[in-house]
Amino acid sequence: MPLPNRVDPFGTLFADSSRGLLFGNRGGRFHRDSRTLGARRWVSRRWICCRLDFKGRHRNVWGAGYTELFFLDEPTALAAGHRPCFECRRADAQAFAAAFAHGHALRADEIDRVLHAERLDGRAKRRHRRAIDGLPDGSVLTLADEPDSAFAVRGRALLRWAPTGYTAARPRPRNLMVDVLTPPGTLTALSGGFRPRWHPSADAQLR
Repeated sequence: MPLPNRVDPFGTLFADSSRGLLFGNRGGRFHRDSRTLGARRWVSRRWICCRLDFKGRHRNVWGAGYTELFFLDEPTALAAGHRPCFECRRADAQAFAAAFAHGHALRADEIDRVLHAERLDGRAKRRHRRAIDGLPDGSVLTLADEPDSAFAVRGRALLRWAPTGYTAARPRPRNLMVDVLTPPGTLTALSGGFRPRWHPSADAQLR
């Protein structure tokens, strides 16, 4: 049985056998020795998304180390409140930090402090009310008639999110207020030029 180590745009952990493009963690270990979950879903403010392969390292997933998490792609990870890792994805992390802070130098812990306040409402996912017209590519939102479904913004389209990939595209509406899952600081980075890594199904839906 797969572990509940996949993360959706709402930040929820679930079990699924399909593979994503990135993995990461939330600041340490919060799984039990039995490789099950208790009430905790994070250890510190450092929520990162990483490369699947780096310097030939091999991990015993949900072993003695931190709690490994996996994401369909980067828009998913960013919506859940994660940011690029400064070790294995240094160039991406630097680009994200520069766009996040409008070109000013900003340390990782400063970014983490901002994102932590923006991604959580107590233990629940914090949603941010925004106009859909100004949202950048890579942001993820919900619609009033489908509050439990996530849609990623890609140009003039909204792509329906699923654990295995994006399953459908619909025209992006205009003049509409929506609940955005992607934290405001990350929206700033996306608007400032940071380009997230998309799952191949996103391009397939737009053909």
